[in-house]
Amino acid sequence: MSVVIALELSSEQAERLSELLLEIGADSVDVQDAAAGTPEEQPLFGEPGSEPTGWARSLLRLTASDEPSGREMLAQACLKAGMAVPGVTIAKLEDLDWVRATQAQFGPIRICDRLWIVPSWERAPCPEAINIALDPGRAFGTGSHPTTVLCLEWLEREIRGGESVLDYGCGSGILSIAAAKLGAGKVVGVDIDPQALETARENASRNGVQCEFLPVDSIPLGSADIVVANILARPLILLAPVIATHACPGGRLALAGVLAHQFEEVASAYRAWFDIEPAVVREGWARISGTRRSTPS
Repeated sequence: MSVVIALELSSEQAERLSELLLEIGADSVDVQDAAAGTPEEQPLFGEPGSEPTGWARSLLRLTASDEPSGREMLAQACLKAGMAVPGVTIAKLEDLDWVRATQAQFGPIRICDRLWIVPSWERAPCPEAINIALDPGRAFGTGSHPTTVLCLEWLEREIRGGESVLDYGCGSGILSIAAAKLGAGKVVGVDIDPQALETARENASRNGVQCEFLPVDSIPLGSADIVVANILARPLILLAPVIATHACPGGRLALAGVLAHQFEEVASAYRAWFDIEPAVVREGWARISGTRRSTPS
């Protein structure tokens, strides 16, 4: 029976040990915020213009075929890292059909009457609706996170047909795909992660839509009728002048990845270019939307 060996470390130690464990041949290593699920949880980001930050403490989890082999790999990694083996917790990992177990957690998600997110193994509950095919485990998960839902709801209302759309920080492309299926004329998604771009292209192909996915520094010249960015508060603030240049006069903007208490700080960064509307809040997350003025204030 497989086991999970968990240990709490500094962010630097966790990063070094995870690299060494993978070099040694560990099947699975993951690192997360040791404070995840508490008020002290810290989101990380690595968007353009920002420096990625580390967690105060990290939780490293090593999955091994059995406890002795897991402890041996950990001892080897610690030796190479020049550190003592820290205290660990051991948990048995039951043998499961992980595909079925994962599928059982997710079902179709209704965004609105005419827009659904449907796992690939499920039958669409509303075949006449716009259905986005999705596999959990891809970069954009199930599409159920409040920030994603806030953006999807907004796109469903804003797109009337033929608009040009820029999805800034597209991830795996769910917003771009939705925009294309809703009738946008041209959709461009950009991201700093090459793997995200490749996944976005695969997802667009799966859904039978035409979207262009590019590195963030390769955005075509010109501006878009609709700009959407589901990132995080700090990079959104830093990127305000850049994002603003990509919205045409009269163009519409939606920003997400912003906690409700961060709304005013992020909105203020965009008021020089946009008339900002009241916040829309879902489960503690806020959406910022506005219209681009012809001249900055």
